[in-house]
Amino acid sequence: MRIIGRRLKRLATTLAAVTLAVCLAGCGAASAVDNRTVINVWSWEPSMAAVVEQFEAANPDIRVELTDISGYDNLNTAIQDGYGTPDVVQLEYFALQQYAVSGQLLDITDRVTSGYSEFFTPGTWSSVQLADRVYGLPMDSGPMAFFYNKDVFDQAGVDAEQIKTWDDYYEAAKKLKAIGVYIAADAGDASFYDAMVWLAGGQPFHTSTDGKTVTIDLENDPGVQAFTEFWQKMIDEDLIDTRSQTWSDDWQEGIGDGTIASVFSGAWMPSLLLADVPGTAGLWRVTQMPTPDGQPANAENGGSALAVLQLTRKPDAAFRFVEFVTHSTEGISTRVDGGAFPADNATLNSRDFLSRTTIRDSRGVDVAYFGGQRFNEVLAQAAENVSTDYQYLPFEVYARSDFRSTVGRAYRWSSSYHAYQARENAIEQGRTDSHGDPLESLEHPGEKISLADGIALWQKDLEEYGFNQGFTIQ
Repeated sequence: MRIIGRRLKRLATTLAAVTLAVCLAGCGAASAVDNRTVINVWSWEPSMAAVVEQFEAANPDIRVELTDISGYDNLNTAIQDGYGTPDVVQLEYFALQQYAVSGQLLDITDRVTSGYSEFFTPGTWSSVQLADRVYGLPMDSGPMAFFYNKDVFDQAGVDAEQIKTWDDYYEAAKKLKAIGVYIAADAGDASFYDAMVWLAGGQPFHTSTDGKTVTIDLENDPGVQAFTEFWQKMIDEDLIDTRSQTWSDDWQEGIGDGTIASVFSGAWMPSLLLADVPGTAGLWRVTQMPTPDGQPANAENGGSALAVLQLTRKPDAAFRFVEFVTHSTEGISTRVDGGAFPADNATLNSRDFLSRTTIRDSRGVDVAYFGGQRFNEVLAQAAENVSTDYQYLPFEVYARSDFRSTVGRAYRWSSSYHAYQARENAIEQGRTDSHGDPLESLEHPGEKISLADGIALWQKDLEEYGFNQGFTIQ
């Protein structure tokens, strides 16, 4: 009995210890529960991960789940399904109006009553508004600039700084092609096409203040006609790579190996060049855009804002994040250090920004991507040359997706035709494939489809779509 009693006593002690351990473990687990408000952010900006860390340090009650994502198909699907939507989303200025018109964005007008309109540049501040209501805060801007691989241009005997007109650009393209290099790639990019029309003084779209009445005049607009004629000549003479879609693997490979020698793009391009083709650091430079007549003119290509979706259940936390990223010194400086082009007046005019010669990569290392050039001085001048008369459609996201199926047909025809011509020339010269076998002829792509043909199709599609969506089309 005494032995049994001692065993029972030891068992009771053991059970008590186990119970205490379980309790302590449970209490510890309870104390480790993350009670922070979680917000989901969709953004493609390379520096956003670093900004999120800074925001969470300054706002310990909020945790950010960041998704690196671009394009609008996923967003449209999430909104339509009603789940999986972000609380905060990065939207290009051309897209913001469409989502605001359709009621998908939170109206933040009452949250930005003072200290905002003077803080941001006029163009970016107007781009986040519709009918005098505010639907986001500007992240960056995208005045166009001419980014080029100086090493390749030097090999072709071309001084990019002397390219002032479209005719100069055409002559440079021929010299580059002579050494087996394309001056640029364009497989049918609507954002690029619209920006070049804007630069040429075009105004094919007009939208009423309330976003309900739309005028579309692509076929008769002088700016559309001027750029279409010029770009058709470049395509017809195979001076543009019409096979490599911008941002595709083929495009990145061409930029990286120098077979695509330059890019017309927005001032946000430095950070993406560093992220996508770091191996060409030091070879690139930037200069002003060539124009039809050589006179200073420019357009916006891209640029984006952060907006809060109407569906969010955490509007206050979401807005605090938007505010930190776009309106705080810390958030802005981190993104600008990473190559973003500022949307605020103070940074744009600061000596530190204008004198910068490096871009900070994801490791925090400063890289002289443009060979020591004060690239921001060039980009700031580009921003001053932007005209402010161009308007987007209130269904611009649809318009740009439809561009590929209409105007894009001209690019695809050109790509097929030049491939056919190259194969026919090789056959005529008696060349063989890698195995020594005779080459086989390709099928002729058929009757030519021009950019003007595609523009006519695009005009018709946009008119029909706008009417079906309830807009008054003029």
